[in-house]
Amino acid sequence: MSLRLPTLVLLLCALLGSSAGAQRPAPGPASARATSADTARDARLVRADRGRVRGKSDAVWIVVISDFQCPFCKKWHEETMPAIERDYVRTGKAQIAYMNFPIPGSHPNAVTAHELAMCAAEQGQFWPAADALFRTQRNWGSRSDLRTVLDSIARGLAIDQRRYTACMDSHEMRSLVDADYVRATQIGATSTPSFLIGGRPLIGAQPYAAFQRAIDAALAEQSKAAPKSGPTGAPRSR
Repeated sequence: MSLRLPTLVLLLCALLGSSAGAQRPAPGPASARATSADTARDARLVRADRGRVRGKSDAVWIVVISDFQCPFCKKWHEETMPAIERDYVRTGKAQIAYMNFPIPGSHPNAVTAHELAMCAAEQGQFWPAADALFRTQRNWGSRSDLRTVLDSIARGLAIDQRRYTACMDSHEMRSLVDADYVRATQIGATSTPSFLIGGRPLIGAQPYAAFQRAIDAALAEQSKAAPKSGPTGAPRSR
């Protein structure tokens, strides 16, 4: 399995398919309202995209490719991720990002759960939503009244409930979930959880020691690639 992901954020750039700096004709009166609505939607998608990333922007990437209905993803999230956050993310050595990879064939309720998480991400609450979804996985994983159960979970989050309801009703975040799935497939992901650490793959809910080795190796590689500096920290002259 060969996983490579040069950049994650913004996944939205590929989704929107617009080139930076491209000029568009000025909208006429009839299209002004539609243009405004599109701009607002794009802003929400950007906030959601950024909302599932945390850590210093120049730190080593840890990309988590995961499914909220996957029991092994739950195990990793609850047993291994807290130590990674403690030792690497909070210390500024790593940044962590979540890629949605619901597998509907075996986890039929996963896609809607991922939509909830991304609706929460738009309000800056992705990680509390992820914690809640994994914590209650057995409660919603096989429910036929899924939306009712997920709405109950959402009420426990620090989010505007009307914005959340509008987001879920419109399925606005489905495009980000689908884009994540396509990209993860393109880079070689076939199972969950999978990870990219400094661009290198690590597969499965492995113990913390395996992640320690991979992250430390990525940090060493990053250090070697960093420009050399003089005693004062200024770049050396050539």
